[in-house]
Amino acid sequence: MRAITPSQIEQFRADGFLILDRLLSADEVQRARSRFEPLFRGEFETGLCPDEWNWCEGRDPPDRTRQICNGWKSDRTIARIVLKEEIGRMCATLAGWSGARIGQDNVLWKPPGAKALGFHQDDSYCNWVIPMGFTTCWIALDDTTAAGGTIEYARGSHRWGVFPKIRQFHAPDDYREALRAAARSVGAEVDLVPVEVPAGGCAIHAGGTWHGSDANRSGRPRRSLVTHCLASEARFHPTEVSTIYSRYHRIGDDAMDESFFPILWTRSGSRTTWLESYLSPGER
Repeated sequence: MRAITPSQIEQFRADGFLILDRLLSADEVQRARSRFEPLFRGEFETGLCPDEWNWCEGRDPPDRTRQICNGWKSDRTIARIVLKEEIGRMCATLAGWSGARIGQDNVLWKPPGAKALGFHQDDSYCNWVIPMGFTTCWIALDDTTAAGGTIEYARGSHRWGVFPKIRQFHAPDDYREALRAAARSVGAEVDLVPVEVPAGGCAIHAGGTWHGSDANRSGRPRRSLVTHCLASEARFHPTEVSTIYSRYHRIGDDAMDESFFPILWTRSGSRTTWLESYLSPGER
């Protein structure tokens, strides 16, 4: 496993993100890519629909970024990546947590010509858990370039505080509008960093870091996988509700069930016990 160094932790705390050139092997990248077309046609290996399915072939405009949330529940190839122990360890180490569990994944496909995704903070969408706060690992499945609509970070923006959800996430007219307004409100300058990494590279960002992506102006697709981690000890907020994920909140019990929010890694060495049999069913 990749070691996170003290200097990388310091950089993460200063910038709000850390870019790494290699997380996945070429074979893992190719296997993941092969699952995108079946998933967005609604062919789910496990028989379960994902929690969110924001683009479907034949239903939605072709110039939209295609997104599925919690594809790990629908496809084991996706699950083997987004539920990696290494991702949990890196996110927890950078965040200063004793462990990490998955809160949500994203399967993202931005074909040539697809429109932008608005700048936002992940923590604007995280008020339904205690302690509030995501740490996110974004994984490139294609070589990324600024012209190809890669993810962009606003350096140091995690120190600006948490702002409300943005007005329009998919295909906004001005994808940096909310970012500029947030910067003006705190008197900050915007320092943008596009993530340009080879396929298999990744970037980890704090939940308060402003990020978004421009339209894909290249002739190649931009596919990525995302793991949004929560602290392993996170619990449901007693009153705040997520319209989607609070469906897993048991009445009278604030614990986050590991059936839906498995623990990826803890400093003590524990990990949700059923993960290995789920990820490799033929080896049971």
